[in-house]
Amino acid sequence: MTMPINDVETRILGALIEKELTTPEYYPLTLNSLTNACNQKSNRDPVVAFDEEDVVRGLDKMRVKGYARLSGEGGRVPKYCHCLGEKLAPPELAVLAELLLRGPQTLGELRTRCERMSPFADIAAVEEVLADLQKFELMFVTLLPRQPGQKEQRYAHLLSGEPVFQSVEKELSPEKARVRVMAEDERFAALEAEVHELKDEVASLKKIIDEFRAQFE
Repeated sequence: MTMPINDVETRILGALIEKELTTPEYYPLTLNSLTNACNQKSNRDPVVAFDEEDVVRGLDKMRVKGYARLSGEGGRVPKYCHCLGEKLAPPELAVLAELLLRGPQTLGELRTRCERMSPFADIAAVEEVLADLQKFELMFVTLLPRQPGQKEQRYAHLLSGEPVFQSVEKELSPEKARVRVMAEDERFAALEAEVHELKDEVASLKKIIDEFRAQFE
């Protein structure tokens, strides 16, 4: 499990883990059930609209990478399961599933949202699980730097590689005086450009006239 997974595979893995913990009686999942779980509108960010072909392609890649497999359980239709149960305990799986399904989150958000899969007594218990997820040779999660406008730091999964951030600075409305100065500067710049253009035209006309006169000298 060293190859990064893409957005489709991330949603599939999160959905498989979630359904194993919340509805074990229906797990492993058929292709139809897994597709519905990926497209579920609750507990998802963003909400997606995969078709079964998308999920099949994702599953095929995940089987090669070692994250999912075809279940060995009997049945009339193929069923699928994830491969992280051998490495991680339910509390660790719950935290990882939340990060896969909804992206970076604070400790408080993780504690609340993981309740349906694995309850945590307090914030410290969530921190302990996150610390455990960082002890593996292949780290599963990381603590993100605090972003502008955020009061708390957030954790993110690393199964898709290092998170990429775009620095977004809050745009402030300029003062009225600055707006007037900017408008005047634009007018002056336009006039200056027009003057240069006229000068070029005059020079061109002068050259034409000089050449015309030279024909009669």
